Amino acid sequence: MAHRRLSPRAVAVLRALAEDPERWRYGYDLCNQLGVAAGTMYPILIRLADRGMLETSWETERVPGRPARHLYRLTGAGRAHAASLGPAPAATPAPPKPARSPRRLRWDGA
Repeated sequence: MAHRRLSPRAVAVLRALAEDPERWRYGYDLCNQLGVAAGTMYPILIRLADRGMLETSWETERVPGRPARHLYRLTGAGRAHAASLGPAPAATPAPPKPARSPRRLRWDGA
């Protein structure tokens, strides 16, 4: 079965994980690094794992009062796919926002 192309955010996740492919990462850390909301990040991680590009594990060291967290890292297939993407494009600065005209107040009455 052919897979759909990866979204730009999924590609960004692969590239972030490829920076240190041996290191296990938390989804929350990836959210912070990439500026992606958790509601977007975790479905991406699940899809990448379902495609065999990520391996997952539960953290082994439990912290009292906090649930166990899921860890992610690239598989061999994930590393190969990340390498095939090439380097990340250079960030281009956002165009400046147009200047807003000053607000005019409406005065009713005298």
